[in-house]
Amino acid sequence: MTVRYTKQFLSKLEDIFAESDYVLRYEKGSFKSGYCLLHDTKIAIVNKYYTTEGKITCLIDILKSVQIDKSKLNEKNRKLLMELSQTEIDL
Repeated sequence: MTVRYTKQFLSKLEDIFAESDYVLRYEKGSFKSGYCLLHDTKIAIVNKYYTTEGKITCLIDILKSVQIDKSKLNEKNRKLLMELSQTEIDL
């Protein structure tokens, strides 16, 4: 799967978060990795000043590092999540 750095692809990733237990927020901050994960409260915070490409990269990293309940996702999002888990990102 090739990752396309577009607003539409960013929306697809945000949809996965919307259907999961995790809350996605864009805020300013000095996160070393560009994002912060609060595992206990299931909140993912991404630097709001990042470019679309930066946000997509952060969201993919987060999705690969957390456990998402796939049964809560619709078929389209479940398929996308499975493809992302098998995708390597080269920057």
